[in-house]
Amino acid sequence: MMTDQLADMLTRIRNAQMAKKSDVEIPFSRLKLAVAKVLEQEGMIERVIENKSEKKGTKPVNTMFVVKLRYVGGTPVMRSLQRISKPGLRVYVGKDQLENVRFGYGFSILSTSQGVMTNKEARRKGLGGEILCEVY
Repeated sequence: MMTDQLADMLTRIRNAQMAKKSDVEIPFSRLKLAVAKVLEQEGMIERVIENKSEKKGTKPVNTMFVVKLRYVGGTPVMRSLQRISKPGLRVYVGKDQLENVRFGYGFSILSTSQGVMTNKEARRKGLGGEILCEVY
């Protein structure tokens, strides 16, 4: 059993980018899908396709979703995708402790009481939370 599913997702994306893949399949969870949607909003990935589902009983259950990667001139848009808060060491910040990533060129993704969002959005809303990862 895997203990850190978000780290697995980030590793799949990094590995797919190194192999110059156009897309990558990721096992479904609401947190991973929310993080992927934030990456899509910020323009780091092309798009998220969440139509991979199978029928379990009477309800369709999502099992996988696909992330289309984004490249400019053959190089990945994301230079770094790093997990910050881990199962053994959670990292929480208050609204006054939110810092810029790479002098404002990057961003961090936070899990807040109002959902998953970037550090810039959390600062605007006056929220703190758990820092999931940093992207630049």
